[in-house]
Amino acid sequence: MAEAATARLADPDVEARLVRLDRALDSLESAPGPTTRTATEAVALLTEVYGEALARVLDRADEQLAERLAEDELLGHLLVLHDIHPEPAERRAARAVERLRPAVQERGGDVEWAGVEGQVARVRLTTGGGCGSGCGGGGDEVTDAVRAAVLAAAPELTAVEPLTETAPAFVPLTTLTHRSAP
Repeated sequence: MAEAATARLADPDVEARLVRLDRALDSLESAPGPTTRTATEAVALLTEVYGEALARVLDRADEQLAERLAEDELLGHLLVLHDIHPEPAERRAARAVERLRPAVQERGGDVEWAGVEGQVARVRLTTGGGCGSGCGGGGDEVTDAVRAAVLAAAPELTAVEPLTETAPAFVPLTTLTHRSAP
């Protein structure tokens, strides 16, 4: 009789394990001695073998399945890590910008994908209200969020360059058409 399927980890549980893994690897790398080198080599070899296993899965997957696998956040990151993601870096970065767009628009600005030059992503940022990027640091926060999202989606890119524009301040039409009496 078959055993019940193993329960899957929820995204927050995966994130918690990744944080623990980072801490454990940092601790391991800072410890001196031959045991540390052996353990670090074992982790690297295991990572390479799992990367090869993922590549073989993609080799056997049809295009639709490969896209579905890449859409999963965890699998997508692993595919990027192993340089086997089926989608080009530019398309992944553009999609990351589009996902952020509603949040930026809620803050009175806008963000648009402007393309890639070499290994540098370019995004067009517009800050609202005619205040530029100096409004209480909001522009810097948006720029940092966009940079982080783009580089997380496409770490092959080396930088994100914002092309910043300031939206004109709203001027009511009546102010332009109303002339004061002499």
